[in-house]
Amino acid sequence: MPAIVPSRIRLAFFGAVLGLAAAASVEGQQASLGRIDFPASGSPSAMPDFLRGVLLLHSFEYADAAEAFRKAEKADPGFAMAYWGEAMTYNHPLWMQRDRAAAVKALESLAPTPAERIGKASTEREKLYMEAVEALWAEGDKADRDRAYAEAMRRLHERFPDDLDAAAFYGLALLGTCEDHRDVRVYIQAAAIEEEVFAKNPQHPGAAHYLIHCYDDPVHAPLGMRPARVYATIAPDAVHALHMPSHTFFASGMWEDAVASNEASWKASVGRAERKGLPAGEHSFHALSWLEYANLQLGRWKDARSQLSTMEADAKADPGEMTSSSLSTMRAIWIVETRRCEGLVPPASATAPRDGFVRGLCALDAGDRTGAEEAADALAAPAAAKKDDAHSRGGGSSYSRGGASVGPILGLELQALLAFGGGNRDEGLRLAAQAAAAEDAMSFEFGPPVVVKPAHELDGELLLAAGKPADARREFEAALSHDPGRALSLLGLARAEAAAGDAVASKETSARLAKQWSGADADVRSRAEVLAGR
Repeated sequence: MPAIVPSRIRLAFFGAVLGLAAAASVEGQQASLGRIDFPASGSPSAMPDFLRGVLLLHSFEYADAAEAFRKAEKADPGFAMAYWGEAMTYNHPLWMQRDRAAAVKALESLAPTPAERIGKASTEREKLYMEAVEALWAEGDKADRDRAYAEAMRRLHERFPDDLDAAAFYGLALLGTCEDHRDVRVYIQAAAIEEEVFAKNPQHPGAAHYLIHCYDDPVHAPLGMRPARVYATIAPDAVHALHMPSHTFFASGMWEDAVASNEASWKASVGRAERKGLPAGEHSFHALSWLEYANLQLGRWKDARSQLSTMEADAKADPGEMTSSSLSTMRAIWIVETRRCEGLVPPASATAPRDGFVRGLCALDAGDRTGAEEAADALAAPAAAKKDDAHSRGGGSSYSRGGASVGPILGLELQALLAFGGGNRDEGLRLAAQAAAAEDAMSFEFGPPVVVKPAHELDGELLLAAGKPADARREFEAALSHDPGRALSLLGLARAEAAAGDAVASKETSARLAKQWSGADADVRSRAEVLAGR
């Protein structure tokens, strides 16, 4: 394996002493964020911050990366690539977020027009980087801009095949073209590019990071295990790098590893906020919600409730869209997994689909059929689908991808429960199957289920209650194919297998869940049943 050469300053006219000092500084900064070799024409005083910005960019630490690039701009106002870097921090391709106004403002700080900005780049390679960022931020539809950017990065990659950062960013650009669905062909194409980068530089943070994204579904997760095992060690100072391995662990049902990953990420985010004097809203609630969910799968309800309490405290300390949306997500996860609603029923003013669903679920559990019907009707309304996008990424995954929306699916689930509980079992089963089909039409999403009560799991529970264990078994297996190791689906599967007369399979499934719950709290519902069924 070839040695990894640290980034160097290649401007001989600044002198050997300055060059060596800057290179040493860069080496120190790269130690905790990964290693890259990204030559650029900035001054020695600008290069350390520039390279730190690129490293942070590869780990999606966008705010800190922007700060680093702005320092490089200040140190060398004519350094075109510093402005390229800042503009790149306003595009979050896998989160479907972009801030064109901020990006254009950053670019215009260099020069007023694209042609002038490109002209300020010192080399052919840097000009191609500038052309790519101009393609990304030109006026027009986001999907068109994403495709134009990917094409520009393809040209850069082909012209300079030894530029590993160009290759890594090109692979990410391909993933960014999957606007509303997970196109496996594109994901594997991107993976092939990132694999080459990772092979040449096993300390490249972008390659490890993007490979995890390429493979973070249950089918491909084994391919992502290798980068998942090393990414946090490559970039231990990046909050997101500490979280990312859990994408692979979630897709593999590896809950202990997922807990460790997200605990580390959460603590790092709190430490970062304290160092920088940032409000609670800057904490990584994404990691916190994943941590809560993973603990629930392990039966550690007390730990999960503690994490929800932390979220409640942060939402109170720093009210806003991010904290309220994250609280909504974590509250819904808790209620669905534990069916404990005490003091947690979302207020009527809460409009996210998950809020309406758990409000209806809690009403059903309390015998309030009218309240459940009102919640179901609100979720089935066209306005519910529109609300999906407004609450995207509130600590979890997006709410509307692949042509299907979560609100109506959750509405169907509540209607199914109402019909089934009201004596119309056939209608309840029909609605549950319809919800499952609608969920299947959604693009795969990593992490805690976007449909907070997976529809195949609900369908399986109703089929089992209707005395159809063979059909229920198929539904639980379908749920587990999407969410491996999900505790409630394993519990349902063990029950369905037993009811179908397959005692051997039921014992094996119960043993699997019992092992998963080996450290579960004593008051976890169904714990005694699972231990007895081993």
